[in-house]
Amino acid sequence: MRLSLSHVHAALGQTRVIRDVSLEVPGGAFIGLIGPNGAGKTTLVRAVAALIPHEGRIELDDVPVAAMPPRTRARAIAYLAQGAGSHWPLEVSRLVALGRLPHLAPFRQPAPADEAAIARAMALADVENFRGRDVLTLSGGERARVLLARALAVEAELLLVDEPVASLDPYHQLGIMDVLRRYVDRGRTVIAVLHDLSLAARYCDRLVLLDEGAVKADGRPDEALTPANLEEVYRIRALIGGEGERFVLPVARTD
Repeated sequence: MRLSLSHVHAALGQTRVIRDVSLEVPGGAFIGLIGPNGAGKTTLVRAVAALIPHEGRIELDDVPVAAMPPRTRARAIAYLAQGAGSHWPLEVSRLVALGRLPHLAPFRQPAPADEAAIARAMALADVENFRGRDVLTLSGGERARVLLARALAVEAELLLVDEPVASLDPYHQLGIMDVLRRYVDRGRTVIAVLHDLSLAARYCDRLVLLDEGAVKADGRPDEALTPANLEEVYRIRALIGGEGERFVLPVARTD
């Protein structure tokens, strides 16, 4: 499924946050959406998910996302919000099963195909051992994987995740990124808002660098994460290196 953004603008209240963003995203890509705080990353993914109004065109296979019937859009686009949580005592398998709601007719129980999708999502996110657990008894990293499994259970062609590794330790950060990479390797598209530039450089096929709501750079990680872009957009100097597994290590602010 091809995602196309053409001259997209979006505002929060009276403040224009996204300014004239145009992107073409083919199917089967892992896109990292990067940029400093306030650059408009979350606003852009919310516009793609049709959660906020926007100007310009956002289309999936030439169909405007805002014009899609809600259930059709919910099957095509899965969204994991920043800081998503679960505040109710719910069994893990039942929480993951909520991801199948867009596929279910009202008041219908999951069909065998839905149960299979739930099982695939739990296996991909490596949460099968938590199946019977109350989600509130899990650690933060474990709960993050369960919530990701809920989004994966939709089996949407486009998965939007907003800071999926925030507040996680390095072990669980790598685990989440591995899951997203495997999802892409199965032919689907992921757009992830990321602050960890090393993870973005290592896992993503392409990085879109936003600055003050506009696209500053768009290309391979080595094309987007240049010393000039880091200094101009992030106002830092950094060590950039690595063979195969690239890293970006901030060493000093420039102002």
